[in-house]
Amino acid sequence: MLARRERLLGPNTPIFYDNPVHLMRGEGVWVFDADGKRYLDCYNNVPHVGHCHPQVVEAIARQTATLNVHSRYLHENVLDYAEQLTATFDAALSCVVMTCTGSEANDVALRMAATATGNRGVIVTDHNYHGNTTAVMQLATLLPHDLGQPAHMRTFPTPDSYHLQPSEQTLEDMAQRVLAGLDESIESLRQSGHGLAALLVCPIFANEGFPDLPDGFFEQIKKRVRAAGGVIIADEVQSGFGRCGSAMWGHQYANFEPDIVTLGKPMGNGYPVAGVVCREDIMHSFRHNTAYFNTFGANPVACAAASATLRVVQEENLLDNAMQSGQYMQQKLELLSERFPVLGDVRGAGLFLGSEIVESRESRAPDAAHGRALINAMRDEGVLMGLIGRFDNLLKIRPPMPFNREHADQLFETLESVLARM
Repeated sequence: MLARRERLLGPNTPIFYDNPVHLMRGEGVWVFDADGKRYLDCYNNVPHVGHCHPQVVEAIARQTATLNVHSRYLHENVLDYAEQLTATFDAALSCVVMTCTGSEANDVALRMAATATGNRGVIVTDHNYHGNTTAVMQLATLLPHDLGQPAHMRTFPTPDSYHLQPSEQTLEDMAQRVLAGLDESIESLRQSGHGLAALLVCPIFANEGFPDLPDGFFEQIKKRVRAAGGVIIADEVQSGFGRCGSAMWGHQYANFEPDIVTLGKPMGNGYPVAGVVCREDIMHSFRHNTAYFNTFGANPVACAAASATLRVVQEENLLDNAMQSGQYMQQKLELLSERFPVLGDVRGAGLFLGSEIVESRESRAPDAAHGRALINAMRDEGVLMGLIGRFDNLLKIRPPMPFNREHADQLFETLESVLARM
């Protein structure tokens, strides 16, 4: 099967685990392979409200059996969903553009920012990934690509609450270094003539390793970006739809209000739908200066899937579950870290948490090889998880939102057993 995959899809196509999993079906927080083996899914935010949730499946089937067309007809459920979605944001974020993927959403958001500000410059962290259209992939520093770094791109240092610089003692010291790097990039764009259009950032720095941040950190970022004439784009593909537990959106959890928000994977629980939410003035500027449309972005089936997903998040109180289950899981992980020195810093928000895999607590030296061995051993024991972060050594636990204490107990019993064996 791997040989067939390489022949048809090309070499080096990304795949998880040394012994890849051949999945056949899913249900809730579980997936099943071709041999019938059951795996606890501790990784996926695509089936956000659980694999094959009955309400989402029924909504897609019902609308598909009724009508599915492109976005240039009137259809009430598109507008109904836009109202339902924007009601979860602060009042200023009131307009929506629908797309098919998070990559497209970030692409559109960059165009919006350039139109609204009259500038072209974009700033991202020095360990970022925001999608794979040409416009956003050329900004990526996390993955290799052949597009080169565009002249209008600048980076600032990735916040890292665990590996402080020798001169740093506190999170505030770390934040000042990061903000100084942001100041340098803003000034560089000013001198180059590009100016600052946007800072594109995940509100919890998910790909960067979801570090701990001091209070007021994003307000300092916002102050600098606004003073330079730019806007803030919050990439909520990983942090949104209640993932952080205490708020629907990652920027609300981080306590700041962006100008543009981009959405992706979790939005339709696996059905391809994504979007951009923004201020009314930004939307009007964009619509009056471009002829953008997306054939499938706002189709009725996509909106039926998205509406059902949002309804499940709200009706099943999945934010509360994310907060309570996440706190329980973080406590369990901290207890394990006391027993196993390979588990360094434990951190997270809601149902997005993990631990740095290190050579020792004293050195804090990242141990990516041990991390890879760990997730492969967990896969063999029927638990799926991944790695992330600047050094590819941060255990990434990001399960579907119905994940509860019973599931957490199985996860950590398995993790304890694997760590003891390793």
